[in-house]
Amino acid sequence: MTDITWLHDKQVRLLQTYFLNKQITSLLHAAVVQAVDRYTTLDLSHANENELATDEEYTNKVKRQWSKKALHRRHPNDLSQQHVDIETSNKWLTSADLFAETEGFLAAIQDHVIRTINYKKHILKQSNIHELCRRCGKESETIQHITAECEQLASTEYLKRQDGLAKIMHQKLTEATGLIEEKSPYYKYTPVNVLENDNFKLYWNRSLLTDKTMPFNGSDITFMNKKQKTPF
Repeated sequence: MTDITWLHDKQVRLLQTYFLNKQITSLLHAAVVQAVDRYTTLDLSHANENELATDEEYTNKVKRQWSKKALHRRHPNDLSQQHVDIETSNKWLTSADLFAETEGFLAAIQDHVIRTINYKKHILKQSNIHELCRRCGKESETIQHITAECEQLASTEYLKRQDGLAKIMHQKLTEATGLIEEKSPYYKYTPVNVLENDNFKLYWNRSLLTDKTMPFNGSDITFMNKKQKTPF
């Protein structure tokens, strides 16, 4: 949320404040203040004429500009929805320990500036290409389509993504309930089909028996509190 112009103006303001404060007790600084009249960027003789916005005011200004952009506004507008937890949604930026390149790539995805065919056709104005998805060939190739709608990716990439998240949740449950004692990095963790102790039972990737026949009765994680006899 910062830019080089803002950093420059902020540094100039800090130097101006320093000289203006020091002139009270230092004849040298007082002379400098009188002498620097539009000769340098500091322009100390007119330093108090233009007030610099505070950090909060600047941040709010940038957010307003961001939310008004034709393409980039989609992400901030999504975050502003009533059902979205903004703090949790952005926590990965400070706690995910990602490489800078990975974080930048994810930010580009959020801003919808990845060079999909739809982006090339409608943003870069390359009119001589079609915009259908290169995998399924049925829908426009947008970020939303690639990440959540393509039928060719549903049984492979989407499933890997879901299982990857479910494995992390499974491992956290086993650690919190004492079902396993040995810890391992999440990317090396392989869930056991059934884990059980005196208080809890945990199933992984198991079909559930239901009173009524259901076409989709599989569950990645089934967690049971044996004492309270409640499943989750």
